[in-house]
Amino acid sequence: QVQLVESGGGGLVQAGGSLRLSCAASGRTFSNYFMGWFRQAPGKAREFVGGIRRSGNSTYYANSVKGRFTISRDNAKNTVYLQMSSLKPEDTAKYYCAASSRYYSAMAYYTNRFLYDYWGQGTQVTVSS
Repeated sequence: QVQLVESGGGGLVQAGGSLRLSCAASGRTFSNYFMGWFRQAPGKAREFVGGIRRSGNSTYYANSVKGRFTISRDNAKNTVYLQMSSLKPEDTAKYYCAASSRYYSAMAYYTNRFLYDYWGQGTQVTVSS
């Protein structure tokens, strides 16, 4: 059983700005989960943003955010972070952290939202033009 609690504010950000979201997990098995970030805009499907391996030594990003977003984790604090920079209006969405107990050698598998066991409540991020 894992509970995910998101923090970091969210809200309204100007284009070109930056924002950091945090996701804290309960329990002592945080390091056993691949952690992903997803986002969902109104009327759109939930889409993969990026993810990070259990050890934190490898990350994978959607092409739309590659080079602008950075995911990191601190297993000692049971926390995963999403650092967003050079924000664009098209980044506007509700952002969710998620935990997957599955393991795949190919990171691309983690783009599938159905591989995740637990989800955070979601944080709204709105980027103005």
